[in-house]
Amino acid sequence: MPQMPPPTVLPDILRERAAAEPDRTAYIFLDDTGEETAALTYGQLHAAALGVAQELATRCAPGDRALLVFPQCLEFIVAYFGCLYAGVIAVPLNPPRRNRIQDGTRSVVQDCAPTAVLSLELFLAPLRAALEPLCAATHWLAVDGMPAAAPGFEPFAAALDDVAFLQYTSGSTAAPKGVMVTHGNLMANEEMIRRGFGHDRDSTVVGWAPFFHDQGLIGNVLQPLYVGATSIVMSPATFIRRPLLWLSTITRYRAHTSGGPNFAFEACVGRAAAGPVPELDLSSWKVAFNGAEPIRPDTLRRFEETFAPHGFSTGAWYPCYGLAEATLLVSGGAPGRGRRLLEVDVEALGERRYVAATGARTKTLVGSGHVLPGEDVRVIDPESGEQCPPDRVGEIWVAGGHVAQGYWRNETVTELTFRAGGKYLRTGDLGLLLDGELYVVGRSKDLVIIRGRNYYPQDIEQTVQAAHPALRAGAGAAFAIDGPEGEKLVVIQEIRRTADADPADVAADIKAAVLREHELALADLVLTAPDEVQRTSSGKIMRSAARKRYLAKEFELWTPQIEALTDAPRS
Repeated sequence: MPQMPPPTVLPDILRERAAAEPDRTAYIFLDDTGEETAALTYGQLHAAALGVAQELATRCAPGDRALLVFPQCLEFIVAYFGCLYAGVIAVPLNPPRRNRIQDGTRSVVQDCAPTAVLSLELFLAPLRAALEPLCAATHWLAVDGMPAAAPGFEPFAAALDDVAFLQYTSGSTAAPKGVMVTHGNLMANEEMIRRGFGHDRDSTVVGWAPFFHDQGLIGNVLQPLYVGATSIVMSPATFIRRPLLWLSTITRYRAHTSGGPNFAFEACVGRAAAGPVPELDLSSWKVAFNGAEPIRPDTLRRFEETFAPHGFSTGAWYPCYGLAEATLLVSGGAPGRGRRLLEVDVEALGERRYVAATGARTKTLVGSGHVLPGEDVRVIDPESGEQCPPDRVGEIWVAGGHVAQGYWRNETVTELTFRAGGKYLRTGDLGLLLDGELYVVGRSKDLVIIRGRNYYPQDIEQTVQAAHPALRAGAGAAFAIDGPEGEKLVVIQEIRRTADADPADVAADIKAAVLREHELALADLVLTAPDEVQRTSSGKIMRSAARKRYLAKEFELWTPQIEALTDAPRS
């Protein structure tokens, strides 16, 4: 009997798993208390996705776009594979909040021009009221009410070069852009993740990142299906409210892989300090990936100290680096290797040079792993276009089968971003490639340049947040504005909800710390209320948005009296 060719695209993999192991559990969804409220086997997912595909096929042509607007739920996964089965380009979207359309949402809807919107029956009416003015000629479809596909319905036969979905960028430095991810890009990156993370069918994954974000979709949804494993998922809101439930879930399901941005680990440490810590056994956790924002060595150390007594191994750390334009993953370590730290001289780093730390002004960089098989990663001098020697900071350029095809309907920016040197993706991130390890030091667009010296805003923000106990960690933005004598430094910083401090004392401590650590004087400091500094869905600080709001004088100034009212008990 002739052997079937290996699957070439993810829909083939789902069909094969549904045929071979229809009753194997693919996904389990947990509610706010950690209870299992929904599950999907491979067979159920395949059948439900076929029903969605048949419905789409009557209304859309292959290549049309469909918005996927869901709360965190398994129906999103059904809708996503329904789009793949129909040849329709899925567009995951951050749902509007309280019927208010965010600027990023408006931009995405207008840019992709959807033919259909998929959601749950409960949400269709409010979604239609909010979004229909932006996409009038659209079909509104409830996934949870769709009938099964008719016998004999044949899904669309996708090719590797076909666009599978549009992953819109976070908008941390500019308006969101639709990254065109093909089926071939997905397969290439899923294989990189499998090899890099050491996955097989027994590698249970636990995740809470939103499905409209690349980490949630490609890492927590598609990678488990790619290797035939089971994924346990919960909502981001559940994690924010109960960070330690994440660790309890890892314990309960003996998870191999789980992770998130740096702030997730910080949140667990903070909640554990407030106590009590539930009974945990984290010994099964082999890949604790940390990415999507600057990885802070202090966070790693505190997490280790807090949870080593509960079975967490330092070898489980898996710092990594990726971005939507490369589908997801670019660099990572090896399971069991743990983190790599590099002590550098701050003065030299400001001149885009690496010098080993010797004096008082030092900084610890966390390595983001090594270059993975199947890709070419280089560090390039952004001015000369030449490859940097190992002791120089430059822009990270990436080439490989996982690099997406470009930005949707934006050929000009695609040419500048995806075709540098003919084949490289310009990431916009600055880094070092030293002894095979990639160290990411900041975003080129966020770089603060004062009197000819380079400053990385996340370093300034960290100094600010450590200056006084009233300040919220990970909740500030440092940026430069134009002044008569060149660029000037401005910092916006949130205050803790329970803070009881004199604003003048807080400001004095901040200014002294920035002067001491960076030899910089602040041109302006704005102490603001909690949740005023915008972040992306992955927790990145939106510094360009903060700068725009600052110039428009839109930040709410913090005073202890205002916060006292804000913190009044709620019924």
